[in-house]
Amino acid sequence: MTSGRSPAERAARVTPELYARVQHFYAHQMQALDSLRFEDYAATFTEDGTFQHSPGVEPARTRPGIVAELVEFHKRFDGDPVQRRHWFGHVALVPGPDGELLSTTYALVVTVRPGGKPEIAPSCVVHDVLVETEDDTIRTRSRRITHDQMF
Repeated sequence: MTSGRSPAERAARVTPELYARVQHFYAHQMQALDSLRFEDYAATFTEDGTFQHSPGVEPARTRPGIVAELVEFHKRFDGDPVQRRHWFGHVALVPGPDGELLSTTYALVVTVRPGGKPEIAPSCVVHDVLVETEDDTIRTRSRRITHDQMF
């Protein structure tokens, strides 16, 4: 980072209000994904946003590309009455050098089938670059997900 400040000094500039706004943003974003509302989920990204959620797969680019990736990915659940829930926690925010917000978040994906017990798979770390638009809306510019079982 170009400011010469330590991560702790930069993190001190993240206000409680901004932190709460990011958590609120993530809650709505994940509810859209878990409800299979892929267009709504993609709308939480910038127009040129990138989304890399699977190891070894090129990131999806642009909102239409993100929708197409999610439709293709979720075909694996056709005929499977599964409910997936994405849980974000330990959100760490640091202001970036160009006014963006760098977010590192732990994520668990909980999978439940009728009559079954919840299963957690995978356990991930989500690396986001977030931006605020002119109307103070938060958007994801880029998302890269690393899976704990891949190290």
